[in-house]
Amino acid sequence: MLPEFGHFALILALALALMQVVVPLVGTYTGQSRLMAFARPLAAGQFVFVIFSFLVLMQSFLTDDFSVRYVAENSSALLPWYFKIGAVWGGHEGSLLLWVTILSVWTLAVAIFSRRLPQEFVARVLSVMGMISVGFLLFILLTSNPFTRFLPNSPTHGVDLNPLLQDIGLISHPPMLYMGYVGFSVAFAFAIAALMGGKLDTAWARWSRPWTTVAWAFLSCGIALGSWWAYAELGWGGWWFWDPVENASFMPWLAGTALMHTLAVTEKRGAFKSWTVLLAILTFAMSLVGTFLVRSGVLTSVHAFAASPERGKFILALLGIAVVGSLVLYAFRAPVVRSRATYEGIFSREIMLLLNNVFLLVALLLVLLGTIFPLILEGMNWGKISVGKPFFNIVFPPIVVAVAILLGLGIFSRWKRTETRHITHRIVWPAIGAIVSGVVLCEVYGAFRVWPFIGCAIAIWIVLTTARDLWEKSGHSQGRASGLRRLTRSYWGMVFGHLGLAMVILGVTIVSNYGVAHDVRMGEGDSHMINDLKFVFTGVEHVQGPNYSAEAAIFHVYRDGKPIAVLYPEKRKYTVTGQVMTEAAIDAGLFRDLYVALGEPLEKDVWAVRLQYKPMVRWIWFGAMVMAIGGALAISDRRYRIRSRRTVETDLAGGKEGVSAKPGEVSA
Repeated sequence: MLPEFGHFALILALALALMQVVVPLVGTYTGQSRLMAFARPLAAGQFVFVIFSFLVLMQSFLTDDFSVRYVAENSSALLPWYFKIGAVWGGHEGSLLLWVTILSVWTLAVAIFSRRLPQEFVARVLSVMGMISVGFLLFILLTSNPFTRFLPNSPTHGVDLNPLLQDIGLISHPPMLYMGYVGFSVAFAFAIAALMGGKLDTAWARWSRPWTTVAWAFLSCGIALGSWWAYAELGWGGWWFWDPVENASFMPWLAGTALMHTLAVTEKRGAFKSWTVLLAILTFAMSLVGTFLVRSGVLTSVHAFAASPERGKFILALLGIAVVGSLVLYAFRAPVVRSRATYEGIFSREIMLLLNNVFLLVALLLVLLGTIFPLILEGMNWGKISVGKPFFNIVFPPIVVAVAILLGLGIFSRWKRTETRHITHRIVWPAIGAIVSGVVLCEVYGAFRVWPFIGCAIAIWIVLTTARDLWEKSGHSQGRASGLRRLTRSYWGMVFGHLGLAMVILGVTIVSNYGVAHDVRMGEGDSHMINDLKFVFTGVEHVQGPNYSAEAAIFHVYRDGKPIAVLYPEKRKYTVTGQVMTEAAIDAGLFRDLYVALGEPLEKDVWAVRLQYKPMVRWIWFGAMVMAIGGALAISDRRYRIRSRRTVETDLAGGKEGVSAKPGEVSA
C-alpha cells in the first residue's frame, strides 16, 4: 500500500500547488493580505507531500519492492544499497520526481528566507514557482508515474541498474545538477514577479542575485561531477565529448553566468533592466530545453533517458507556455523597464560586462545550434548531419579568448566612466607575464604551438590581472599590509570565480594538446613506454564483486626504473544483465593522471589496451569547484542579508533611481 500513498501524496501536492498559484495571486490583485499570507504555508505543505512521495520511492528500492514497475526496471536484489539510492533517480520517472522534489526544496527556501521582503512581492514569487510545480507535477502524474504497479503478477527479480550508472558519480551528479537547473527557476520567478508588480527597480535584482549565484554554483559542481563521471566510467579517458546531453547542462550555465553579471549592473547602477529580465527568462528556458533534449527521445546518448515522444511534447508545451507567457508579460510591461543610468566610454564597467554578456550568449547560440540543428534537419526529412567535437573545437576557443581578455580588462574598470590610462598602465606587466608564462608552459609540456600558447597565456593573464587588482584593493600598493580585512566576501567570491576559470582553461589547454593516448596489444610480461613512463603488464586475476565478476589486469608503472604506481583495470560481466563493461584504472595526481583501460581479449592472455597520460586534467574539476566556492563566498556577503524591514525599505528607496558603488567600496 505504501507506493499508493506515495502516488496520492503527489496528487495532494498538485492540489496545494494549484492553490499556491491562485490564492496568493488573487490576494495581490485584491490587496487582501490574508490571502497573500497563504503562500508560505502552501509552499511548506507542498514540500511535505513531495518529500514523502520521494522517500516512499526510495524505500521501495531499498526493500526490493519489484511490484513497482520502476523499481523492477532499474534495480535488482544484488545491487549494493548505495547504488539502490542512486537508482531512485537513475531512470526517467525517478529523476523527474527528484526534479520536483528539488523544486519544492527551493520553493520552501524562498518562503523561509524571504520573510522580510514585501509580502506582495513574495506572494507573486511563490505563485510563479507554484505554476512551475503544477506543470511538472502534471507531467509526472499524467505521463511518468513512478509508482505504477506490476499487478497481479509481480516479478521476483529486477532488471538491474544500467552498469554505466553503477558509479559513485551517479549518486552525487544528478542531485547537484538539478539543484542548479531548478535553482534558476527562482531567478525566473523573481523577474516575473517584478514584471507583474510593475516595479522593476534595482531592489528585485539585489534580492534575486544571491539565489542566482547559489544555483550557478550548484550547476558548476554538477557539470564538473558529470565530466568526472564520464572520464572515470566510460573508459574513453575524455573530460568532455560535446555530447548533446552535456551541452544541455552547459547552455543554462552560460546563460546563468551572463545573468549573474548583468544582475550586478542592474543592482549597482539600475542599468540593463530589460536585458536582465530577458536573461532570467532565457536561463530558465535553457533549463527546460535541457530537460526536453534528455527526455524526449529525439537524441541518442549514454546520458539520455529512454522516453517517448509524447513526453517530449508535454515538456515542449511547458517550455512554450513559460517562454511565450513570460515574453507577453514583458511586452506589456516594457515601458516600466527602461534604464535611466548613464555611462560613458568603452572601458566603463557597464560596457565591459555588456560585452562579456554578448560573448557568452554567442557561445550559447553556437552550442544550441550545434546541438539542435541536426535534430531539426532530421525532423524535417532534409537529411542527416553530425555536428560534434571538430565543430565546437573550432568555434569555441576564440570566444573563450575574448571573454578572458575582457575579464582581465574589466576587473580594473570603474562604474560610469574609466579613463583609458587607468586601464593601460595596469595591464602591461600582467600581459608580459602572461606571454612569457605561455611560452614556458608550452616548452615544459611539449613543443610550442599557437593555440596551446594562447590558452596558457590567457589563463595566466586572468591570474595576474586578478592578483594585481587584489594587491591594489587590499592597500598593498600604498603600503597598508592589513588591507585584506577591508575586502568583502563578495569581492573574494569574484576572485575565486576568476581563478577557478583560469584553472579550467589551463587544464583544458594542457590535457587537450599534450595528453598522450596509445592503443596497444599487450600480453603478460609486455611493456610500453609513454614519455618517460614504462607500463608493464604483469598478469590477470579474477575478481568477484557484489553483482558482477571481473578479470582485473595488473599494470606496474616505472619512471627511471623506480615504481610509481600499480593499476588494476577491469573487464566486468554483470550477473543480472550479462553486460560486459570496462572499468578503467586511474592513478590520480595534481599534475597528471595515468589512465589504463582494457579493451577486448585478442587471444589467450593477450589484450587490447589503451594507455593514457593526462597532464593537468584534474585542474578542470578543481577549477570548477573553486568557482563554486567563489559563489558560496559571494552569497555569504553581509550586504545580501536582510536583517530588518528597514533594510528592505532602503533597498526600495535606492532602487528608484539606481545606485552606484560608494567611493572606495570594494565589491564584485
